[in-house]
Amino acid sequence: MSTASTPVAASGTPAPGTTGSSTGASGPGTPDPQAFTGLDRQGKLVFVGLMLGMFVASMSQTIVGPAMPRIVAELGGVEHYSWIATAAMLVSAVAVPIVGKLSDLYGRRWFYLGGLAVFMIGSILAGMATDFWFLVFARAVQGLGMGTLMPLSQTIIGDIIPPRQRGKYQGMMGAVFGVSSVVGPLLGGTVTDNFGWRWLFYLMLPVGVVAFAFILRFLHLSTETQHGKVDFLGMLTLTPGMVIALLATTWGGGDYAWDSSVIIGMYAIAAVFLIAFVVIETRVAEPLLPMHLLLRPIVALSVAASFAIAVAMFGAIIYIPVYAQGVMGVSATNSGAILIPLSVAMIVTSILVGLLISKTGRYKEFLVLGGIVLVAGYWLLSRMQYGDSQLKLTAAMIVIGLGLGLSMQVYTLVVQNVVAQRELGVATAAIQFFRNIGSTIGTAVLGTVMTAQMATSIQAQLEKIPAEQMAALQQSGGEIDSSALESAVLDPAALEKLPAFLVDPIRMGMGDAMHMVFLTALPFVAIALVLSLFVRQVPLRDTLHTADEAAAQPGTDAAADLAGTGTEPQEEHPHTGQIPAVEPADEAPRRDADGGLVRSTDR
Repeated sequence: MSTASTPVAASGTPAPGTTGSSTGASGPGTPDPQAFTGLDRQGKLVFVGLMLGMFVASMSQTIVGPAMPRIVAELGGVEHYSWIATAAMLVSAVAVPIVGKLSDLYGRRWFYLGGLAVFMIGSILAGMATDFWFLVFARAVQGLGMGTLMPLSQTIIGDIIPPRQRGKYQGMMGAVFGVSSVVGPLLGGTVTDNFGWRWLFYLMLPVGVVAFAFILRFLHLSTETQHGKVDFLGMLTLTPGMVIALLATTWGGGDYAWDSSVIIGMYAIAAVFLIAFVVIETRVAEPLLPMHLLLRPIVALSVAASFAIAVAMFGAIIYIPVYAQGVMGVSATNSGAILIPLSVAMIVTSILVGLLISKTGRYKEFLVLGGIVLVAGYWLLSRMQYGDSQLKLTAAMIVIGLGLGLSMQVYTLVVQNVVAQRELGVATAAIQFFRNIGSTIGTAVLGTVMTAQMATSIQAQLEKIPAEQMAALQQSGGEIDSSALESAVLDPAALEKLPAFLVDPIRMGMGDAMHMVFLTALPFVAIALVLSLFVRQVPLRDTLHTADEAAAQPGTDAAADLAGTGTEPQEEHPHTGQIPAVEPADEAPRRDADGGLVRSTDR
């Protein structure tokens, strides 16, 4: 039976999370092959630090929402309102693959600490902002921190916990997003009303400091150092390509028409950069996004399904509150809490699924069931119409939350389970990267659908008003401005000024528009379901390394078995599909003076 070595801390003791019984050692400096039996005290403290860091980053995305109107009113820039969110989103999306690869080359620890420090600096700058564009800059700095924290939190879990036991920990990590989506809006409104919006950016700083201290003190990973040139050409082509493409997607249908020369030109320029990026990635030694990983069926299917679910997920998170305000007449304050049923369902399910995966070692059933439940949830959402009760909306949200909890975090586990430890960072970053792109595209596309449908749907409902009522309105000097009516649907004060017979048609028109938005999201979850059906069930490892990596490490039982038979692992592994990492024949393993395998310093 093959055993894999565990990361070793600077002191020579097992790294956090590697509690287990030794199965043997070959001498000084040789890693002890150990089977993972649970997180030790140090590992648990590292996990607490990771969760706190993730909580800080995710809270920043939800806590500011209720204060946005007041921030824009004070700093100006209402015409560029979306830039406050767009700046962080763009920088985060580009940073994810770059940080993921660099962490594979140079270690996670200092990149994670740096990302947390950058995020807190961005938070301080945002709280000090005195004009709109300085706030946009500060949010971009926060985005750089988020783009570091998000993938590395999941990657470090992969460094200290084998896939078989990883599910329950990733389930708890996924629950952090659910908690922040519940607590963030509620806390944001309260803090803004009582202390001012600037405190929203300062509030999480103490938590960030605690997370920084935990990681600095307790995280000491040490694996074999990888050598290779940084893929600067990849960075120089991916960054402008993604920024231009995401900006075009964000602006299309709003600031510019989709068929305008500006949007078409931006997509054309982005395509040139991204095609050059793909060509470069096939030729460099250490690519940012290795094409051989993305072309592996299990990775490609998982990444594509995550992308599709992200498109639909943001359709729910962003546009359900819009539906609640515009169609049901829920106040803006209460609409911030409307997503609580979805979030609670996702939190509970995410934790339970993680525990079940760790117990059974199976994940495909959860992916397929999650896809089925998501399709059912979005179908229920698309059936909503004006006059339906809030209970019906709550039921749809609970079903969607169950579906997200069943599947969202599992795709990360699937990918991590089949890649070598040396590519764990870039593989985790890849799935987070495409998830970010999906959320951006989902927000833009569904927003365009809503905007386009609102005008025609509201006008169609207004045409059903009896002619005598409309004539009386015009005789009394009232004018019907369609654009003003579209704006009024989300402004309770403006709706109160309109004649009562206009309010219901406006809300009905908004309901028709939102029906199309949710209907547009439905095919994406259906695609995710179909893709999940083809994801192969691969046994979850009880060790940190793949069998081939273990075989390639001198001093392990697997290596001794291979040495005795003269067999060299050159074919793909039947379970993992992994091409084994075999050291070149002309390059002997680096050893210290005692003959032990040289290990890197703390990461």
